[in-house]
Amino acid sequence: MLKTRIMPTLLYKNTTLVKGVGFDSWRRVGSAMQAVKVYNMREVDELVFLDIAATREGRPPDFDLVDDLADECFMPLAVGGGIRSLDDVRRLLQVGADKIVVNTAAVSRPELIREIANRFGNQCVVVSIDAKKSSNKGYEVYIESGTQPAGLSPVALAQRVESAGAGEILITSVDRDGTMDGYDIDLISQVEKAVSIPVIASGGAGSYAHMAEALSAGASALAAASMFHFTEQTPREAKLYLHKRGFATRV
Repeated sequence: MLKTRIMPTLLYKNTTLVKGVGFDSWRRVGSAMQAVKVYNMREVDELVFLDIAATREGRPPDFDLVDDLADECFMPLAVGGGIRSLDDVRRLLQVGADKIVVNTAAVSRPELIREIANRFGNQCVVVSIDAKKSSNKGYEVYIESGTQPAGLSPVALAQRVESAGAGEILITSVDRDGTMDGYDIDLISQVEKAVSIPVIASGGAGSYAHMAEALSAGASALAAASMFHFTEQTPREAKLYLHKRGFATRV
């Protein structure tokens, strides 16, 4: 049985880590390097580092920064933000990223997913899907840090990127982001039922109980940011809580 991974998310913007609500990430929460060093000591399974300004600013990933972080990161590191080409992916892997997180380019240049999978393997590709509830009671995908509607449902995009070779899907509820009111269980369930690759739940985690709910809905892994930034809850305690409730975790 695959073990449930607990994955803190670091959102990087203008030289610092930030967090907010509903993708309005305005609050500064410290340095990326310090966060990496802290999570090294907290039995984190995997770390997600997203440069949320790169794509909107039209710039590539900060390879030097990722190089510095990877040198200090003793856990698998998934990196996203500003990725537009196979060369971007190659350079990120060279400087120490273990996985690549693709969001906007999965919509604007869908062939990139297949290119990455063919060149570096499916396990390297994580497609990040950000979704909001729409007026017809469904969900719509948003790109460019949640600012532009893509005219796709998250289920349709998930199925498309799975066919192209994505190894995992990181599904984030924009509506729940930063609220700590719980994951969007319906969104997770819809995407999980539509694909056979692992689905990482993101957006809204505020307690260990919320994490258990997401796993019961079909998530294979759990990403969280505010919960670890603003409360005393830790990745290790999350794993112990889930383990006691019958979920396989690395403890």
